[in-house]
Amino acid sequence: MRCLVTGATGYIGGRLVPELLAAGHEVRVLARHPERLAERSWIDRVEVVEGDAGDPDAVHAALHGIDVAYYLLHSMTAGAGFEEIERHLARLFASAARDEKVGRIVYLGALQPDVPPAALSEHVRSRSEVSEIFQLSEVPTVELRAAVIIGSGSASFEMTRYLTERLPVMVTPAWVRTPTQPIAIRDVLYYLVRCADLPPGLNRVFEIGGPDVMTYEGMMHGYAHAAGLRKRLVVRMPLGTPGLSSFWVGLITPVPRSVAKPLVDSVTMRTVCHEHDIADYIPDPPEGLVPYERAVELAIERIQQADVRTAWSSSSLPGAPSDPLPSDPSWAGGSLYSDERSTVVHASPESLWRVIEGMGGDRGYYSFPAAWAVRGWIDRAGGGVGLRRGRRDPDRLRVGDPLDFWRVEERVPLRLLRLRGEFRMPGLAWLELAISSEGTRERPVTVYSQRALFHPKGLHGHAYWTSMLPFHGIIFGSMMRNIRRSAERLEVAERRAQAPLDRAS
Repeated sequence: MRCLVTGATGYIGGRLVPELLAAGHEVRVLARHPERLAERSWIDRVEVVEGDAGDPDAVHAALHGIDVAYYLLHSMTAGAGFEEIERHLARLFASAARDEKVGRIVYLGALQPDVPPAALSEHVRSRSEVSEIFQLSEVPTVELRAAVIIGSGSASFEMTRYLTERLPVMVTPAWVRTPTQPIAIRDVLYYLVRCADLPPGLNRVFEIGGPDVMTYEGMMHGYAHAAGLRKRLVVRMPLGTPGLSSFWVGLITPVPRSVAKPLVDSVTMRTVCHEHDIADYIPDPPEGLVPYERAVELAIERIQQADVRTAWSSSSLPGAPSDPLPSDPSWAGGSLYSDERSTVVHASPESLWRVIEGMGGDRGYYSFPAAWAVRGWIDRAGGGVGLRRGRRDPDRLRVGDPLDFWRVEERVPLRLLRLRGEFRMPGLAWLELAISSEGTRERPVTVYSQRALFHPKGLHGHAYWTSMLPFHGIIFGSMMRNIRRSAERLEVAERRAQAPLDRAS
């Protein structure tokens, strides 16, 4: 099948494209800003049409020769004329799809609560109107309606993540007890991909949801359990408007208030599937639909497994549908604090690598030995391993080696050493030491980059990172300077040792 994906730079579209390619489909994308797709691993396997969804010529060009068109356009922020813009774009797309003889439109909409249309939020109402435009068009349309989608980068999931991680005690409005039916992003993608193979002429709406019906309060408790946090205390207040709630969400979390408001509006009303007719056409996944807590685990699995991406690593790890993508908003993906530094080193990559790989154990960490010793004593007093493990070999490391209270997670000779912290702390920590080359072949420049990463666990984790900030410049700054100086001294010493040998030869 020849498939068009709109919204490829967005949350769903960016994850759908590789799934369609894996299923053997030809894929074209319509993108207003194609440069935002440059980092995608699949960019060389798709056709890109540059253009705006409001430009008839661009839409016709994108739909020409297409069998299945995925319409994944919907703004999460409102403004003057928001609903009219949504209707205009849908009518233009439906008309162009008819003219280009597209076989099917697939639209991802919102699960509708059982209330009169006038009581719906403007975002839910707008999605309903877009659905009606497609259903009444001359192009067969399959709409999938979902409530909360669980996956790293999903706005509703990120709101849940941040509220649960940052507030061990929450005072919440009554709507947190409203039932909803969340669904994992991998199940949404499973259905979307298979919509391409539905019988010709099928024109209807399907409701999709996961196996769990729960309240938003239950989702927060479920997130805490899956993330290994203590159970959250939720105090419900009888009052609390959606506007006030969205202001509160915007204050506590990095999710912008403009995004939080439509999310809060959508969870104030019951959104539970009335049917599961999709199973008559698309069977449930072989392993079954993903339960809520498992979906949460999948969404945070990259951090929990210490699979921290780095631009310095030579490995290109394939991402799961629940993983963060480069196009996700800056507030998505959970909290991951970092201290990043870099400097030019007047030494070869080989000399710098010898210093990096030889750190720890008796050599220490090139900054304030007493401070590292105290940290080791504190860790041992708390039941941790402290600094007593030392090194397996004084000069060489292997992936999996213990290194004091670190463990070697990744080693790329002359490029990257990543250590994962195994000391007692309210979160997960890594230390990345990297080498890169700049300049020209005739005048190469060695650059040393250093990055400390911390994924906090609960409110204590955020407090821990904040309390350590005043010491970062002292500890990590001196580490960077001393590693640079040690590499430069080693370079000079090796050149001096080599000079008599060169003269003798």
